[in-house]
Amino acid sequence: MASNVLLLRHVKTRPGNAFVDTTAVVSSEIVKFLVSLLMVTFEEGGPVRAVKRIFERVVLRPIDTLLVAVPAACYSVQNNLSLVGIGNLDAATYSITYQLKILTTAVFSVLMLKKQVSKLQWLALVLLMVGVATVQLDQMQEIVQSGKQRLHHNPLIGFSAILVASVSSGFSGVFFEKQLKGSDTSLWIRNIQMSGIGILAGSTAMFIYDGETVLKNGFFHGYDSLVIVCICSNAFGGMVVANVVKYADNILKGFASSLAIVLSCFAAVLLFSIELSRTFFLGAGLVTVAIVLYNATGVKPRPKKD
Repeated sequence: MASNVLLLRHVKTRPGNAFVDTTAVVSSEIVKFLVSLLMVTFEEGGPVRAVKRIFERVVLRPIDTLLVAVPAACYSVQNNLSLVGIGNLDAATYSITYQLKILTTAVFSVLMLKKQVSKLQWLALVLLMVGVATVQLDQMQEIVQSGKQRLHHNPLIGFSAILVASVSSGFSGVFFEKQLKGSDTSLWIRNIQMSGIGILAGSTAMFIYDGETVLKNGFFHGYDSLVIVCICSNAFGGMVVANVVKYADNILKGFASSLAIVLSCFAAVLLFSIELSRTFFLGAGLVTVAIVLYNATGVKPRPKKD
């Protein structure tokens, strides 16, 4: 995931014809769909049995399939709300507030999955939230300063948008985790459901926002080998996240994502000659302490009575 951040940064900032962002989103979902389809074929021992299994799990279980649309819709909502937030908040407030998703994920894990979290682990989650926000602070300030000055700056709207986005992020992640762990449907069929819905939603957004450009220049305008690598890397990252959620949980996924952010910043120093500030090292230190503290502590099981 850290490598994907660096790839995306390079692809988006290099000179030349730029690709349309919405086509890249659709392409990534198509890659996930095809890989998941291939894996189901491998698991079932052939394409005929794979088609039969997918028909049984997806078509004959419409309610179960529709439930997968819930986290997909939440992801779409949070992405749009995050744009509203950055448009109405200063860099520091946005960076810190958006990391509330770390805590909302833990809260929903306790409420929906009955996960036990110790007091020291809650402290570790708070440290992680502050650490990630601190690491991203310098980058967010550069983005805001390099952009155009906002004419309509409403902190209340921005804070409300990020608050809802954080809740949406926590809920959707835990809801999807419950779907993965609470049924006998395989991970790859779940990925087929998610990516199928993602293709439909992404295609709709593409035609609404960039339809004229895509029809004029073509779907693959601006694509080259590096763009394709970036798209495949993003698709691979999405499938890795699904595996982490399936076999671990969303809280550990949050720690992994936070560590990836720190690693990507270190890599950016080597690749893009970026200077890291004291603020970054403070945040990186907090992330490290949070990871150690969370894994070193936990809720001890109660001894069984004789």
